[in-house]
Amino acid sequence: MNATMTGNNPSSPITNPPANTFWQYEPDYWLTALKSSDKGLSAEDAAQRLKTAGTKTPAVSPLVKDIQALLSQFKNPLMLLLIGAVILSAFLGDTSDVFIILFIVVSTGTLSFLQERNAGKVVEKLQSLIALTCTVLRSGEATECASGEIVPGDILLFKAGDMIPADCLILEANELHANEASLTGESYPARKQPGSTAATTELAKRNNCLWQGTNIVSGHAKALVISTGNHTIFGRIAKSAAVTVETSFEKGIKDFGFFLMKITLVLSLAILIINLLNHKPVMDAALFALALAVGMAPELLPAISTIAMSAGAKRMLSKKVIVKKLASIQNLGEINLLCTDKTGTITEGNIQVSDIINPAGRSDEYVRELAYWNAKLESGYANPIDDALKQLSFTPILQPQKTGEVPYDFIRKRLTIAIRNKEEQLYISKGAFRQILSICSEIRMTDNSIVPISNHTAQLEKDYASFGMAGSRVIAVAYKNAPQATITHDDEQDFIFAGFILLQDPVKESIPATIEALNQLQVKLKIITGDNKNVAQAVAHAIGIVNPVVVTGSDLAQMSPEAVIHCVQQTHIFAEVEPQQKENIIRALKKTYTVAYMGDGINDVAAINAADVGISVDNAVDVAKDAADFVLMEKDLSVLIDGIKEGRKTFANTLKYIYINTGSTFGNMCSVAIASLVLPFLPMLPKQILLTNFITDFPYLTVASDNVDEEQIDKPGKWNLKQIRNYMVLFGLHSSLFDILTFVLLLHVLHVRESAFQTGWFIESVITELFILFIIRTHRNFLKSRASKPLFWLSMLGLVITIGLPYLPFAADFGFTPLPLPYLATMLGIVALYIITADLLKIWFFRKGLKVDNGVS
Repeated sequence: MNATMTGNNPSSPITNPPANTFWQYEPDYWLTALKSSDKGLSAEDAAQRLKTAGTKTPAVSPLVKDIQALLSQFKNPLMLLLIGAVILSAFLGDTSDVFIILFIVVSTGTLSFLQERNAGKVVEKLQSLIALTCTVLRSGEATECASGEIVPGDILLFKAGDMIPADCLILEANELHANEASLTGESYPARKQPGSTAATTELAKRNNCLWQGTNIVSGHAKALVISTGNHTIFGRIAKSAAVTVETSFEKGIKDFGFFLMKITLVLSLAILIINLLNHKPVMDAALFALALAVGMAPELLPAISTIAMSAGAKRMLSKKVIVKKLASIQNLGEINLLCTDKTGTITEGNIQVSDIINPAGRSDEYVRELAYWNAKLESGYANPIDDALKQLSFTPILQPQKTGEVPYDFIRKRLTIAIRNKEEQLYISKGAFRQILSICSEIRMTDNSIVPISNHTAQLEKDYASFGMAGSRVIAVAYKNAPQATITHDDEQDFIFAGFILLQDPVKESIPATIEALNQLQVKLKIITGDNKNVAQAVAHAIGIVNPVVVTGSDLAQMSPEAVIHCVQQTHIFAEVEPQQKENIIRALKKTYTVAYMGDGINDVAAINAADVGISVDNAVDVAKDAADFVLMEKDLSVLIDGIKEGRKTFANTLKYIYINTGSTFGNMCSVAIASLVLPFLPMLPKQILLTNFITDFPYLTVASDNVDEEQIDKPGKWNLKQIRNYMVLFGLHSSLFDILTFVLLLHVLHVRESAFQTGWFIESVITELFILFIIRTHRNFLKSRASKPLFWLSMLGLVITIGLPYLPFAADFGFTPLPLPYLATMLGIVALYIITADLLKIWFFRKGLKVDNGVS
């Protein structure tokens, strides 16, 4: 189909018309072109279009996915070189080791595949839990539908907080504003309305369109889907600039993995050259160097960290925390400051109307009815206050019919509706006290008389403050006789102040204990709320904050950026804060802390994006859930505490992999380089090196679910590259020292031959690698920390296999020879000495020498 349509009556529906100029046409044209109507498509028609539209990624069968994932395990260039060299060796006539080496390589790859397959299933489950939905009309009935299931021709219904899942043409709109910053860069919401615009209109001025990837800030709308998937403007941008943003931890692992890979390759090449200079067979030397590189290179480090994080995500799901962005688990382990709104987290979130009073402070049925109908008839931003007001009981006087609405937004902070009551036309407005007061010129007195408000403003302000100090959240109600049925922003003036709505949201009984639990995790808590200063102060006292420091948004607005950075560190509660100020507060706090922000509203999105860790809840607006890294299935800080602990466990277990890989890689490489200089034969056969890697892989891969000591959970984790490098050098040299001791004893004390030497070093290497895992997994004495059952038993199985293998009938096929018991005892004695000294060195390294704990320097 061409970019510009030439016909007005297409004979078939357009499954994905180009988004180039659709805004120049009136909605009726596109309803006809897409063979749709204001009642939307039928379910059958939508299903058929979904098959042919090409907007949904074609399903790949699980078998094909598994085959692709298995083959990807062997894409590593070092692995391919090793396989190629083995096959070449077979062609040259040396077939003795071909099948053994290929078996070990395939088994190792299969093991990694099974682990990554399980991790992938966890990620798929998490994605299905947080899939966004939208409201679509199907045969005139509104229904919830997965965003990926909509098609051109669908009619969507939008309200404040909704994400826009497709490029749409507006059919109906009421005070509609959309945040299009992700496309246009404009931070101020764009006003939207039905109509048409010129084909050459720039993107930011196409006010009759809604764009995928943007969101509704206020108002509500009915819109026709024109383009979906990669055919949208957002889809084309995302496709051409598909970039995955790395976390600091991901980047650290990736960079360090490359660093270790370079060391491995350089040393492998050096060992190859040394062996060739010593006149060892070319093919044997090449296979040895390649096997060494494959066995020691940490090319699986990113994959291993993914396995650890997916295991953490699975555990967090059981704690009612959905991990939306897997790589953010490490960031959650790093946080030392949590910022949150008070409603539903500090308080019960079950807002109750304690009273509705007139300006004289008395309960008033007329004011109660005004508040009820304003909440009952609104159709914009759903909120708990309106839900509470809808439950009011009273004897109705009015018999209203809604004729118009100006929805709530975070600039006006009020909601106004127009109603017809018999022959009377009325406007009713409800919202923040000062925003209601600003549009009132008169006040309704107890005797129903209407007088100018100027003489009563001071008393109203005083009453408002006293209600807040008593712990009540306060909003106001106003009304006026309307000159016409419709209403716009300009009509919000000269209202009559009717009274106050007093709301209660009690503090959760569990909050003091929760705050104490956060303190034990070294996580501070700060509250950011739009409520007034007096209410915030009352909440602070209720949760046990002595002499709370409360700062208002207006206070912050008068400070310099430098003063704000200093002020936010000392403040407990930020009150009367505007949405844009939340983001500024978070950015100022990030100068000192690693910050998590928890929010569920449209006004929280900027702060969620600005924080190191963004957190939302399952019943949040779509745009907040979309921005978040984590979604809580319950809006409860105790749930988040469990999430922080799991994040720190995942971080600690990932570091265990890194420590083990770095120390053993550097140490073994140094040992082999030294052995190659002095030995007339290879210190270990290629198949023995690969077998070492294969045996140790089993327990290593269980580290993802290993137990973590409490002291490693009690402090935030931190990626510390300098510490890891120090560890690599220190423990690598320690490992090499015992390897050299093994060489000396085997050659000059026990006087063993080639096969016995290789057998002895194989036993020493495997057992030390198995036990270093037990040593490094804890910062305590390793006997005082309990490993997970899978790690323990798989390690014991590896130990039995390693010791028993040289005595089995097929040992000669692997180049092993049975060691006399005194020789075996000597190897085990070296291992015992290694374990004792490594554990002492570890305790000094973490607690005394570098004064670090779990990567925190």
